[in-house]
Amino acid sequence: MPKVIILGSSNAIPTSDHDNTHMAILGKERMVMVDCASNPILRLEKAGLDFNDLTDLIVTHFHPDHVSGLPLLLMDMWLMGRRKPIAIYGLHHTLDRVEDLMGSFGWAEWPGFFPVAFHRLPIQEMTPVIDSPDFRIFSSPVHHLLPTIGLRFEFGRVNKSMAYSCDTEPCAQVIRLAAGADILIHESSGATRGHSSAAQAGEVASQAEVGKLYLIHYPTGRYADGTDLVAEAHQRYQGEVALAEDFMELNFD
Repeated sequence: MPKVIILGSSNAIPTSDHDNTHMAILGKERMVMVDCASNPILRLEKAGLDFNDLTDLIVTHFHPDHVSGLPLLLMDMWLMGRRKPIAIYGLHHTLDRVEDLMGSFGWAEWPGFFPVAFHRLPIQEMTPVIDSPDFRIFSSPVHHLLPTIGLRFEFGRVNKSMAYSCDTEPCAQVIRLAAGADILIHESSGATRGHSSAAQAGEVASQAEVGKLYLIHYPTGRYADGTDLVAEAHQRYQGEVALAEDFMELNFD
């Protein structure tokens, strides 16, 4: 039974209870992490996941709250004896900078390092990323401050689907990406350049005719202004709305 575990739900400023937004998608054969924040090994362990089961990493864009944990993840897996390869996916803009980042640590000289394969994705809607028996993953460009992708997950065995907007202004690409999905996970940082408010997320969910909306990448801790984001989203969307929370599990059965 495939499932999604929210590893972090906060916007760029995390708290002790809300890490930066990232998640894991689990199937029988693949474990995929979307973005890589904080201390990934500890985060995976707290979620009850073994880092050695991680097969793929998708990096949505090159902002610190989405990539800061990547060097630590790779180094720690190497130090802990990983030998299995890992595949990393992202846009050219993203992976060029990831490779530069790793190069600054001289990782090419780390002895006995496990294989890492970089897969550069084109800036095209519904680009196939991963195709496995448990799920297929597609990417589409969205409207952020630098090149960024949103994702769609199709769980074929159970005929379910989920979309993730990533960081974005409201845009037609996300509506098409999420069309008819059972779940849409949409950011709700606020109505600023490159981001969306909860109400705007609700409007996207309504236009995409999704089954349920989860709000993510929202302000947390002392940076939250007390706004009821769920109620705000309900102004534009009549379906079920909830806040994504750290270590929440979404099961697709």
